Amino acid sequence: MGSVSGLSHEVTLQTINPKVLKCQYAVLGAIVAQAERLQEQLKQQPSSLSFDEILYCNIGSPQALGQQPITFFREVLALCYHPDILDGSETQGLFSGDSIRRALQILNQIPGRAVGAYSMTQGIKGLRETIAAGIEARDGFPSNANNIILTDGATPAVHMMMQLLLRSEQDGILCPIPLYPLYSASIAIHGGTLVPYYLDEATGWSLNISEVKSQLETARSKGITVRALVVINPGNPTGQVLALENQKQIVEFCKIEGLVLLADEVYQENVYAPDKIFYSFKKVVRFMGYQEKDIALVSIHSVSKGYYGECGKRGGYMEVTGFSADVREQICKIAHVYLCSTNITGQILTSLVMNPPKAGDASYELYSAEKNGILSSLARRAKTLEDAFNNLEGMTCNKAEGAMYLFPRINLPQKAIKAAEAVHITPDAFYVSRLLEETGIVVVPGSGFGQVPGTWHFRCTILPQEDKIPAIVERVTTFHKKFMDEFYDENV
Repeated sequence: MGSVSGLSHEVTLQTINPKVLKCQYAVLGAIVAQAERLQEQLKQQPSSLSFDEILYCNIGSPQALGQQPITFFREVLALCYHPDILDGSETQGLFSGDSIRRALQILNQIPGRAVGAYSMTQGIKGLRETIAAGIEARDGFPSNANNIILTDGATPAVHMMMQLLLRSEQDGILCPIPLYPLYSASIAIHGGTLVPYYLDEATGWSLNISEVKSQLETARSKGITVRALVVINPGNPTGQVLALENQKQIVEFCKIEGLVLLADEVYQENVYAPDKIFYSFKKVVRFMGYQEKDIALVSIHSVSKGYYGECGKRGGYMEVTGFSADVREQICKIAHVYLCSTNITGQILTSLVMNPPKAGDASYELYSAEKNGILSSLARRAKTLEDAFNNLEGMTCNKAEGAMYLFPRINLPQKAIKAAEAVHITPDAFYVSRLLEETGIVVVPGSGFGQVPGTWHFRCTILPQEDKIPAIVERVTTFHKKFMDEFYDENV
């Protein structure tokens, strides 16, 4: 039979969902595709390039770059997934006593002790109670396990909230610029409008409430109903840690303006500046005297970052407070669509992250040494890279107070900007593409995160192992001098 005349079912860019076309995710964009081509070239022709390995500084995946997992966490997971060995005498010599006790406790909380089964939608009740207790210990204020939804990392939590809040393009979400592109992508895919507010690079990427208020008023004048304010603390890609007074201003602003406060706190363990302390927004809200009914707050955490870096385990939670019972029911309904809110591995690991070994436990000394070793090494790596960037001509870099990234600014010569325009890419993408081609170092252009128009940046992780950092500094320094010499503006 022939095709029906005049009908076409061809799938093209013109016929797919336009929201997908608007969705961008720079962290795994064109620069990574270029890196993968070079990686393959190195495999086929090892001596064909001026470097012998690709150094991935583009994505916050600690274990992919050599960070070792925390022993206690992996012991408990191993025992939970192979409980038969709990009954063997040899287990006593292979695993610490508190790992065995914790695995037994967790297995007894799982219906049928079946780690391969579905769990209830919000996550296993006993594990949520453990997480609630961990939140309470961190903040000094009560936490209710019924307000916690376990998720496959932070990403599904963000998507669920965007599904809940965004009804059309007339609904907007206030987001920081520079911005982790999960938020811009999620807003686009769910059909809303991103309302940007610019962080102040000159004052260490601080959040200025007057800037947020101005952007809110501008959006409202255009008929956009702004539903929520996103705050990433510590910052991604900018690495700042908010001061307590600034957090209080943000809470008060959301209260007055009737905004949901979406607090992305996945880097809460990653604080390197000695004068900075992480305070959860939950703690700040309660410290200010606001009760649960007073302000809608969604606190998001993940096992992917911190000192644990278990990205592939896909664990996390969101604690949802300040919503009416009927709205909370709708949030849970969205979670029902996933049938099981998160994989059991992620649920177990999230409970361990929020309730790690304590002083006196058999695993505590090793756990403490591993944790402190990772965090102190990250702090040293951040300082070394920060100093190196600041020593380069035309480059400035704010201090990495927390998180896993630096976001240096490059003052590019006009000749370089014109060369980028000639090949139809942004100047920062031109710079990082050349950096990759000549050094094998993968960073992400700042245009993928947003930046003040006319400024150029790139995001670089601090995750390569410490013995790789000197090579990164040497390669970047050599490349940058050569690049600046090549595009030197003679008339400036």
